[in-house]
Amino acid sequence: MKKIDRETVQKILDTADIVEVVSDFVSLKRRGANYIGLCPFHNERTPSFSVSKAKGICKCFSCGKGGSPVNFLMELEQMTYQEALRYLAKKYNIEIQEHEESEQERKIASEREGMLGVNEFALKYFNNNLFNTDAGKEIGLTYFRHRGISDAMIERFKLGYALESPTALSEKALAEGYQEEYLVRTGLCSKNERGSLYDRFRGRVIYPVHSVSGKVVAFGGRTLSTDKKTAKYINSPESLIYSKSKELYGLYQAKQSISKKDRCILVEGYMDVISMVQSGVENVVASSGTSLTDGQVRLIHRFTDNVTVIYDSDAAGIKASLRGIDLLLAEGLNVHVLLLPDGDDPDSFAQSHTPDEVEEYLKANQVDFIQFKTDILLKESASDPVARAKVVDSILQSVSVIPNEVTRAFYIDLCSRELKVDAQILRRRLAKLVADGSYKRNLRAGVTPLPQTESGTRNEPISNDENGPAINETAVPIADEVVRERNRALILRPYEEVLIKLILRYGLYPFCDDMNGNPLRVLEYVRQEFSSDGIVFSSADYRRCYEAACELADTTWSEDRKAYELRLPAEREKMLCEGREYIAENGKSVGQIKQMESELSDYIENTMAEAMNKFDARYLFSVLSSGPDDELRKMCTDMVADRYQLSKIHTKFTKVETESERLVDLLPRAVYELKYHILNLEMEDLGKRISQEGKAGDFEAIKPLLQELMERQKLKAEFARYLGERILQPDKLPKMR
Repeated sequence: MKKIDRETVQKILDTADIVEVVSDFVSLKRRGANYIGLCPFHNERTPSFSVSKAKGICKCFSCGKGGSPVNFLMELEQMTYQEALRYLAKKYNIEIQEHEESEQERKIASEREGMLGVNEFALKYFNNNLFNTDAGKEIGLTYFRHRGISDAMIERFKLGYALESPTALSEKALAEGYQEEYLVRTGLCSKNERGSLYDRFRGRVIYPVHSVSGKVVAFGGRTLSTDKKTAKYINSPESLIYSKSKELYGLYQAKQSISKKDRCILVEGYMDVISMVQSGVENVVASSGTSLTDGQVRLIHRFTDNVTVIYDSDAAGIKASLRGIDLLLAEGLNVHVLLLPDGDDPDSFAQSHTPDEVEEYLKANQVDFIQFKTDILLKESASDPVARAKVVDSILQSVSVIPNEVTRAFYIDLCSRELKVDAQILRRRLAKLVADGSYKRNLRAGVTPLPQTESGTRNEPISNDENGPAINETAVPIADEVVRERNRALILRPYEEVLIKLILRYGLYPFCDDMNGNPLRVLEYVRQEFSSDGIVFSSADYRRCYEAACELADTTWSEDRKAYELRLPAEREKMLCEGREYIAENGKSVGQIKQMESELSDYIENTMAEAMNKFDARYLFSVLSSGPDDELRKMCTDMVADRYQLSKIHTKFTKVETESERLVDLLPRAVYELKYHILNLEMEDLGKRISQEGKAGDFEAIKPLLQELMERQKLKAEFARYLGERILQPDKLPKMR
């Protein structure tokens, strides 16, 4: 298979003008350095869609969508990555050079094809067992029919049965030529200590999981055994073809209905989906018992702006999953919630009511998330002012993540009425939460604080649910290390964010000279500082972005830079010809002509140097924000987009330093503020260890810990002194020891 080669991709990214691309779809007007227009992704009357020619990105500050020219086309026209590149190549008359896939690319494609092939075989095998084997009919088919599931639903969702035999599937698969490697990597089989192959799904009814395009990427298996030691559900592991955070059970079957009805109904488990569809409600999907993820929310948003979340009456389970509502709100979705009658879940409710009754109940009982959250959280705190205040703050946090300002204002008025709190107080608190933005960032990153019980435990999903693979039933202790790392990520995240922003905005721009007089670039400076002190990003999404940036700097940047440099002489010659024509027409004397030629030469050289610096600064952002990785594209756009800019009034009579001009101060400060707070955390850990050793009476162990603590206190004071100065010189900053 042929792919667009990397040089052509880079040429497309260098050539594509975000203003020209967006103007093909949106009417834009200039406003200061940027352009603005009505957002093409949602209906609005007041323009909130901003396009920055300098940064090469667009962004709607109401719904949050936008990005590079590639991302804009993928979002708006539902193009694939390759289709968007080809569209831009055609627009700018760029000849597409293609290459045969590399050995590594062919290997990945082959592995993916092999794993999907094995899963397709397993799908047919499990389904055949259900209808054409004695055990399948007596156990599996009897179970589904006992649960009220029709043959039409079994066929629609391709349900099946795994025989009790430990090698039935593996033997048949190997006999038909499927590779053992793919049987293991898909999780259909495992190996014991002796290296023998055995089936993971045995004596279970099977629920296949389809991707949005209909490929079978995973399986869930429910045991019918009454043995309490047997896990009720087992599921396919994460693999090259399956990421549970990016799949929704039933979406493949529901996507047309979701688009047609412009609403997605979200439930928890497999049987919830199947029973609801059988009752006539076809626009329903499930998170398969796991906590709702950002990837799943974006998947829903591809088909609708409206979501109804269905809960049963279990208050503890509802509280544990409220974060999912906030994720939906942060994506700009309109969220309603439906609470089922006591004792019912979506499966039992659909089975015990007619299709008309189910539809009527859905229409009559779904409520706004504010009213729902208020009712749930206030039940236990009606007479406790402090608890009520916490409830109010929790609800305001939910409102703060909503992208649309008008929607937020509406909810403030609703909160004021429901909670009987003055609207002005709520607005002031909301303004602080929106300005801070940390809750929304942490929500997206999955680093929200862990809910603790009085005993220091939290409810952890376990495989013991009737409707899906995970439900909260028992309190499971969390390792102190997990809590510590989660809290560390929360504390350090704001400082890591500043660094990631600077890396994405200035990338490989020359920052200062190293000891040999060679230019040290922004990313290289950060890498040196991190390497010297053994620092890594605590937040997984920032760490992933940083690692991707480092990989680009090490692999493709130098070659792409040379290719870009080779294109500059033609641009230089064009500018020179145009300049000489201007001089010939406007030069009045020999002396003036010589002066104009000298100025032209200086102007061209400065322009060429500026073009190279701009390429270096924007390279990492340009590639990452236009690449095939959805999460990296969105993160890069969010990091680089600025909602506000200084008006001409502020810049007309005084010189305002730009961020790039202050980079010599901002970058070292960002690095050393992060180091300063890492030191704080290390000192806290040392203090706890000293306290523990003191309680144990081991005073010999305390001495080296005290010495280490004193050294860090001195270093912290040194950092504090430098951070207190206005200007930080990169070559005079302290090193962590």
